[in-house]
Amino acid sequence: MRKLIVFNSVTADGYFTDKNNDMSWAHRPGDPEWNDFVAANAKSGGELVFGRVTYEMMKSFWPTPMAAEQFPDVAKGMNESPKVVFSRTMDEATWNNTRLIKDDLENEVRKLKDESGDHLVVLGSGTIVSQLAQAGLVDEYQMVLNPIVLGAGRTMFEGIDDKINLKLTGTRAFKNGNVLLKYEPAS
Repeated sequence: MRKLIVFNSVTADGYFTDKNNDMSWAHRPGDPEWNDFVAANAKSGGELVFGRVTYEMMKSFWPTPMAAEQFPDVAKGMNESPKVVFSRTMDEATWNNTRLIKDDLENEVRKLKDESGDHLVVLGSGTIVSQLAQAGLVDEYQMVLNPIVLGAGRTMFEGIDDKINLKLTGTRAFKNGNVLLKYEPAS
């Protein structure tokens, strides 16, 4: 069974997007250790999972010459990785190696987890994260705490009705102030 991992950046006040759904604040250049981590993460394999909004944002940047020039390793990883986009409104997914699933998020993710292959990684996609978390389908949360306060925005867990206890399984601090926090659902 494949693991379902959520990987997102969050602010010190708990938001993963600002009030305009922008995530550019999460890109903190100038730290070679952080840049190496991001590049290695992009090469680590796995099938990427998106909701429509995140898919469209990612598709508008990663296949571009600017992405290849600014972040060559990450762009290569993003473009070559297999991807799944969940959307009830899209008619087709045109980004390389992407399949579109139109309905029944929970059951379709269960089927994906039962397939053989590398792990599944949800990037962004707060609406999907909260639904999958509530359904108990997330195996690991990797949150990068960024040293910034936005004051408003969206959390990854909007709409959660029931408490979800997590246990810390790892941390890593970076010179740019980011801290990677790894959690699993507590038994």
